[in-house]
Amino acid sequence: MSTHPYPSHASHASYPEDLERPGLVRTGRSTFVRPIRPEDADRLVAFVGTLSRATLAYRSLGPVVRARDDVIRRGAHVDYLNELALVALDGDEIAGLVRYVRDPEEPEHAEVTFTIRDDHQSEGFGRLLLEHIAAAARARGIRVLEADVLADNARMINVFLGSGYRTQAGPPGQIIHFEIAVDPQAQAVARAERREQTAVRRSLKPLLEPRSVAVIGANRDPLTIGHEIVANLLRGGFAGSVFPVNPRADQIAGARAYASVRDLPGPPDLALVAVRAEAVPGVVRECADVGVKAVVVVSTGFGETGAEGRAGELELARFARASGMRLVGPNCMGVVNTTPAARLAATFSPALPTPGRVAMSSQSGPLGLAVLDYARRLRLGFSGFVSVGHAVDVSTDELLQWWEEDPGTSVILLHVETFGDPRRFARVARRVAPRKPIVAVHPGHADSAVSSLFAQSGVIRTRSLQELFDVALLLAHQPPPPGNRVAVITNAGGPAALTVGACAASGLCVPALGDRTRQTLRPVLSPHADVSNPIDLTPTASAAHYRQALDAALADDGIDAAVVLFMPPLADKPDEVASAILDAAAARPDKPVLASFLGGAGVADLLHRGDLVVPTYTFPEAAATSLGHAAAYQIWRSTPAGVVPDLAGVDAERARALIAPCAPGPVPAAVAAELLASHGIAVRGGEPGPEPDAGLAAGPDAFLTVRADPVFGPVVAFGLTGDYADLMADVAHRVTPLSDRDAREMVRSLRATPLLEKGGVDFGALEETVLRISAMVEDLPEIEALELRPVRLLPAGDGVAVSHATIRLADYTTGGTPA
Repeated sequence: MSTHPYPSHASHASYPEDLERPGLVRTGRSTFVRPIRPEDADRLVAFVGTLSRATLAYRSLGPVVRARDDVIRRGAHVDYLNELALVALDGDEIAGLVRYVRDPEEPEHAEVTFTIRDDHQSEGFGRLLLEHIAAAARARGIRVLEADVLADNARMINVFLGSGYRTQAGPPGQIIHFEIAVDPQAQAVARAERREQTAVRRSLKPLLEPRSVAVIGANRDPLTIGHEIVANLLRGGFAGSVFPVNPRADQIAGARAYASVRDLPGPPDLALVAVRAEAVPGVVRECADVGVKAVVVVSTGFGETGAEGRAGELELARFARASGMRLVGPNCMGVVNTTPAARLAATFSPALPTPGRVAMSSQSGPLGLAVLDYARRLRLGFSGFVSVGHAVDVSTDELLQWWEEDPGTSVILLHVETFGDPRRFARVARRVAPRKPIVAVHPGHADSAVSSLFAQSGVIRTRSLQELFDVALLLAHQPPPPGNRVAVITNAGGPAALTVGACAASGLCVPALGDRTRQTLRPVLSPHADVSNPIDLTPTASAAHYRQALDAALADDGIDAAVVLFMPPLADKPDEVASAILDAAAARPDKPVLASFLGGAGVADLLHRGDLVVPTYTFPEAAATSLGHAAAYQIWRSTPAGVVPDLAGVDAERARALIAPCAPGPVPAAVAAELLASHGIAVRGGEPGPEPDAGLAAGPDAFLTVRADPVFGPVVAFGLTGDYADLMADVAHRVTPLSDRDAREMVRSLRATPLLEKGGVDFGALEETVLRISAMVEDLPEIEALELRPVRLLPAGDGVAVSHATIRLADYTTGGTPA
């Protein structure tokens, strides 16, 4: 296990002259940046004295309390290592100040704060100081700078988002928490991702926000797909031009028809193709000739028909991209955008979604029809819907990047069978999920590997489409809960017991209410009411009782969410209870409220009031399951983001030289050992053998493997050897590249972890080994499979012992792909 090389917060380093640098801000103003000195104490007091109350409020994240001068002066005394402050000077005065303080519990993390004098704000001092403090922090072993910013502090938010460093922001609210990865690799990745995102969004604009649309294969018969696409475009409020294309018709659905795409007044941005499969290539070529920018191929008869059809659709995609077009499909049902400025109903679905804040990508055309119909019945509004079909070009991860920046989208739903680029999907999802929840259903069996990989990327995986929409209903209308403590309010004991059990199964708890809450409720409820938790109001409960109980539960600091159950008796009306629930939910918008009106018809309509919606479920178990997913998501989002660290002792050039002469297939044992050594992993006892060295201390044996997953690419697996993995399937999985957070969570996620903790194994060394394996696979994409077995887990301070290693290289000549 490697120990951290940096001393405690109390240590002191000499003044770092190397941090003194001239600088230019965005406006062209020249400044000088240097570390603060003890003799700057009076200058610091004068600087703080110039700050407005608004600037002080942004700095203190709340009400302004001016510090005493002696407290301010102490800010000029730092150790330049665990605490560092840089000042940007305007003449002899401080124009801006940035300070970091290292986290003693996580020495590679530090809190950073910025203060810019009012008359120098909006000039670029914040971005300049961020660049300087990031470089200084990186040199001192800090990998992540963390900052809390008020949500209306647009200037500071823009500094972080536009810095070029990889940032993660979340959760949204009054205060936004930023984490900025400051290692150079992360900086390059962030800039590349930003360039990629810009390119993707520009390429998708003609698809999702076209100015004109052609429908090739339009038909006069209302029962045909071509006719319904034209009709939906016209009645869906599309503001641009609609061009039906049919050589045997003059008019379709009231719009003038054209014989060919070549006869149109000008090249449309988007063309929908609904012709026979054998005619599609020629139509797409015509579209390319006239300058169409995006094509949606609704037609069937491609990949679903076999190998020949699959080859044909791939060739179609290659042609479209070479011609500068984007292609959706084939075998899809179209595209929908409900944004007021870009309304687009380019689909044949008879059920068009109502406007809302949910976007969805579906890989099944027929399934999309059912999805849109079900969403309408749920009153779940969509901002956008794309049926990608066989997804030979436009893919799920690209749509994520479109909706990532769409202000009208707050929740993203995915029905996924394959991912265009699995590694890119994982990377994009990790970036999007902290700001916008991603909920996915995957048709594969619910194996732990896929579930772990979704969780690593922050994607909420559901087991069915029903569950997908249950979760969406919650996240679209209520905030994720700040914790997992739930109050259950009911007028019937049986449903409450079911709800408590469902909460436990979903990782939630139903704790006893606080004393103050119970004292508040006893005088106002029926003498027969139970004010513990669940709160049983009895069948005689009125709407007023529901309001009082829900108000008290949401005000309890020990409660994070509420599930309200109502079994309509004869003595009261569901609309009155629904109104009481809405009133209570409106008073506490920071905690989610869910409802289940058992046996109530039309209840969903009762729990809508303008923008305020309390999601309602037919059965309470669905409410508990949805809340459990939301709570787990909030925990993931609130956990500090990890970074892919720079590892000492990695010689990627040597590794590539070793692997260059190797043939596909198993690598010789001696070469495998050298490859591991090039990435800082020693195989003990020289040439690897099947058993641990006899002289090693006793300890549990584990394994580390890498395999190519057909969905996510290289997957690292970790588990204990023997019955734990073989009989109990106690194995943890993560997709590369692994961050320090991924490695930490992975090695502690086994059900056997308590046994390892009790045995005092060297978790730090195990995490480092996992990270080195991840780096090796990233550096050497030729590696198809890798296995370290056994890996002896030694006591803390003694590391781990790898005794046997096998590595297999991919065979490209037979169509293999690297892991």
